[in-house]
Amino acid sequence: MATQCGNQGQASESARLVREMIAADAIGPVREVQVWSPARFWSWPTWEGRPPETPPVPEGLDWDVWLGPAPYRPYHPAYHPWTWRNWRDFGTGLLGDLGLHKLSTVFKALNLGHPLSVEASATKLSKETFPLGEIVRFEFPARGPLPPVTLTWYDGGLKPPRPTELEPDDVMRDVIYIGEKGKIMGDRLIPDARMDRYERPAKTLARSPGHYEEWVSACRGGPPAGSSFPEHSGLLTEVCLLGNVAVQAQRKLLWDGPKMRITNDNAANKMLKREYRVGWSL
Repeated sequence: MATQCGNQGQASESARLVREMIAADAIGPVREVQVWSPARFWSWPTWEGRPPETPPVPEGLDWDVWLGPAPYRPYHPAYHPWTWRNWRDFGTGLLGDLGLHKLSTVFKALNLGHPLSVEASATKLSKETFPLGEIVRFEFPARGPLPPVTLTWYDGGLKPPRPTELEPDDVMRDVIYIGEKGKIMGDRLIPDARMDRYERPAKTLARSPGHYEEWVSACRGGPPAGSSFPEHSGLLTEVCLLGNVAVQAQRKLLWDGPKMRITNDNAANKMLKREYRVGWSL
C-alpha cells in the first residue's frame, strides 16, 4: 500500500540541505535540538469546558458521521469547522498538528527512532482542550556513532532562548540544531557570516519531484514516498502523541517504543488508547 502523510515540507530542497550539512559535519555531533511553534492559528474558546449553547446542526452536515468514534456531544461551531483542533476528543493540539511538519527533517537528519523518555510542562490543563502553551522534552538514545539527543518542543508563544549568534535584528527561525562545533537555525548556519563563508556540501540526497508526485509514483509501483507511514510519518505521529500524553501526565514518562508502552506509569498507559463509540470500533 502506498501512503504519504501531509507534511509537504519533507519534499523541499531545504529539508535535504539540512540533512546534507549535518552529514557533512558542518556543526559537529548534534546533542540538542530546539523546535518552537507560534501561538495557535485557530480561535480559542472563551468559556470553561464545553460551550453552553446547543445550536441546530447546519443543513448538509451529518453530525453523527462527523463525530465518528468520538463520544457523542451536541453540535456547536466551536468544534466544526476548523477549531476542532482545540478539543481532545477531535484534535491533537499544536504538537500533533504542526509537529509532523517541523520535526520531519530533524528525525531524518539525526536518524532518530523511539525516544527513551518524555516530560512536559504546560499552562492550565483541561480534560476538554489542549493547553495554550507547553514545553515538551524528549530524550533519544545514541544511534551507532551518533550521540544521544535532547529534543525540546515549545508552543503557544513559548520559545527557547535566543541564540547568542544572532544579530539583534535577525529573525529567530523555528528549528535550531545545536552541535559541538556550531548551530544551524532553519537551514542556515549562524551567524550569517559563517553561512556566507560556508561551502555547501555535495548533493548526496535524491531531490523530490514534489510531495504529491512522490505519492503518485509510489501508487504506481515506485519507491515509498518520503513520508510514508511505515518508513517515517508513523514514528513521527507516535512521538507527537506521546508528548500530548506527557502533558496530561505531568511527570517524566519512560517509553518502550517497540512494545508501545510506558513503563513507569500505568495511568498514563491508559491514555494511549481511547474507547470508541458504539458502532465505530475497528
